[in-house]
Amino acid sequence: MASTLKHIQIDDLRAELSSELITLEDPGYDDARTVFFKGVDRHPLAVARVANAEDVARVVSFAREGGFELAVRSGGHSRAGHGTSEGGIVIDLSGMKGLEVDVDGRTAWVETGLTAGEYTATMGERGLVTGLGDTGSVGIGGIALAGGIGYLVRKHGLTVDDLLAADVVTADGDLVRASESSEPDLFWAIRGGQGNFGVVTHLQVRMHEVSQIVGGMLILPATPGVITGFLEAAATAPEELSTIANVTLAPPMPFIPEDAHGRPILIGQMAYIGPVERGEAVLGPFRALAKPHADTVRPMRYPELYDGPEQAVRFASGANFFADSLPMHGAEAILDGLPRSTATMRAVQLRVLGGAIARVPNDATAFAHRDRGLFVNVRAMYADGAEKATHDAWVNGIAEALGKDGAGGYVGFLGDEDESTIRAAYPGETWDRLRELKSRYDPDNLFRLNQNIPPA
Repeated sequence: MASTLKHIQIDDLRAELSSELITLEDPGYDDARTVFFKGVDRHPLAVARVANAEDVARVVSFAREGGFELAVRSGGHSRAGHGTSEGGIVIDLSGMKGLEVDVDGRTAWVETGLTAGEYTATMGERGLVTGLGDTGSVGIGGIALAGGIGYLVRKHGLTVDDLLAADVVTADGDLVRASESSEPDLFWAIRGGQGNFGVVTHLQVRMHEVSQIVGGMLILPATPGVITGFLEAAATAPEELSTIANVTLAPPMPFIPEDAHGRPILIGQMAYIGPVERGEAVLGPFRALAKPHADTVRPMRYPELYDGPEQAVRFASGANFFADSLPMHGAEAILDGLPRSTATMRAVQLRVLGGAIARVPNDATAFAHRDRGLFVNVRAMYADGAEKATHDAWVNGIAEALGKDGAGGYVGFLGDEDESTIRAAYPGETWDRLRELKSRYDPDNLFRLNQNIPPA
C-alpha cells in the first residue's frame, strides 16, 4: 500500500514539472542514479533532471511535504555518495548549464550544473578564469559551496572568495538571492557550509584575466629532502604560483623511467599565472631539487590544466586536515607508509596555501581555515568494497602520523563522517553560528545528505 501511494505521489510530481523525472521503469534509470564513485549503488525512487529553479522549488516542496529523503547533485563527486539516495528523491542539476557573461565587469552568472572544466573552457576563450579546483568533472555547485581550493588559491583565494551572489531554493521552497546586501547570513553560511541551507541554482562569480600560463606536471624522485624542499619552494614562490604535490609510488607509465616504477615519486602540478617570461626562473628551484623523471611544465592556456582523461573510481578512503607545515619526520612517515598500502592507487597530497586565502579573516565565511599554511589529503582508491576497513585504517594511520589528531579538515574532501569530524571542520565559533542559521533556514534538516550541520 505504501509503495503504491509513493508511485501515485511521483506521478503527481511528474505532472507538475517541466523537467524530466526518471523512475525505475524508465530506460535511463541506471545512468541517472550513478555518481562519480561507481561503488555507490543506491536506488532512488526518482531522479529529477531539473531545467530551472522553479522545478527545483517544486521538487523541494514535494520532498518536504511527502517526507522523502532528498539528495542534491551537481557533479556527483561526493565520496560518501551524497548525490544519490536509497528510496528518496534526487535533484540532478546537470542539465542546468546556463552562463551569462559580463566581460566588461568581469563577472558571470553560472547555473550550477556546469562542471569546472566546461566553465573554464568557455571562459578561457575570452582569457577569463575563476578558480575552481583541479578536476574538470567536478560540479561548480559542489566546489563553490565547499570552499574551493584550486589552481588560483594563492593569487586569488578560494572559489568562495570570487562568489558575489547566489540564488538559493530554501527548505520552504522559496527562491531567494543571497549576497552581502541581501540575506547576508545565508550568503555567509553557503560559502563553506555546503548544501546544508538550500539548493543553489545560480552563482554570480568574479573572473580574473588569465590567458597564457606556465603549467603542467613535474615528476621528481621522492625523498624526505625533496618533499620538504618542494613545500619550502612553494611557500616562498611568488603568489602567482600555486602547486599541488602528490607523493605516491610510480605507476608503470611509459613517460616514467622503468627503473623508477614502484618507487616513491612526487608529482607536482604547477600553475604559474604570472608573466610567462618569468616562469622558468620561478620554477627553477623546483627543478633543482632532483633530476626530474618527467617534466611537462610549459607555456599553455589555462584551460589545458583540466585536459586529460579522469580515472574511473569505484571506492575511495580518505582523511584530510590543515596544518602549518610538514616537518622532515612527516616526509619520512609518508615514504615509510606508502609501501604498506595495498590499494590500487594511494597518495598523500600536499597543497601549500597562504597568499590571498590568508588575507581574508577566518570568520568572513564558513570556510574558517585561512590562517593555516598547508592542506594535507591522504587517499586510497580500490576496486573491492570489502576492503574498506583496511584502507580506512591505512589513511587514518598516515594522517595521524602527520598530525591530523585534533586538526579540522576540508568538507569538500570528507566522506561518510561522524559529527565530531564535521564539527572539527568548522573551528571556533563557526560551528555554533552555522547551527543557528541551519535552525532558521532548514529547521527540519531536509538538506541532510551532506556533511551535515544539525539545527541548533
